[in-house]
Amino acid sequence: MKLTSKTFNHNGWIPERCAFGIKDEATHMALGQNKNPQLTWLNIPNEAQSLVLICIDTDVPSSLENFNKEGKTVSANLPRVDFMHWVMVDIPPKDGGVNEAECSDGITPKGKQNPNGPEGSRQGINDYTNFMAGDPEMEGNYFGYEGPCPPWNDEISHHYRFKLFACDFSVCSVEAIFNGNDVLQAIEGHVIAETELTGLYSLNPDVG
Repeated sequence: MKLTSKTFNHNGWIPERCAFGIKDEATHMALGQNKNPQLTWLNIPNEAQSLVLICIDTDVPSSLENFNKEGKTVSANLPRVDFMHWVMVDIPPKDGGVNEAECSDGITPKGKQNPNGPEGSRQGINDYTNFMAGDPEMEGNYFGYEGPCPPWNDEISHHYRFKLFACDFSVCSVEAIFNGNDVLQAIEGHVIAETELTGLYSLNPDVG
């Protein structure tokens, strides 16, 4: 099974047009176009009943103490945690994919509610749902894809891991509103095959 993209190469840089945040000389960060990258999946196992797609940033700082603070940096030595950017289940188990900007094309305050996707698929909430909580202009349930927006003062580039799972069930056992952790628990013991495509992104001009 294989997952590729015309938008970026494996272990290459994700373009700014696919990011939630982009570099800005005056303010360090400005809002981006937030387009989902193009993805193609091939060589799906015959026994697969459905596909699951997730995207995780595995380099999010475990402490927000120096997060986007002038005169400070987020140390490369700081322990890192996961941040879910996209989760999709019940994807038809056949060769296919999504076009760039098909599922996300811009930032929707309070979150997208019915994002486009492959026929029959369902998309859960990403971790911007928690990140935006408490902001009256932005808080809400963020369904579907939201692009990279790492701290502009982080000493490392972030890895965005797009993971595709071929599963032995046709319908994933998650509720109408579900998140990435719900899905990872639901697919445990049901994965026939998996593959990964990784992209890099940074808002720090000294990094990338």
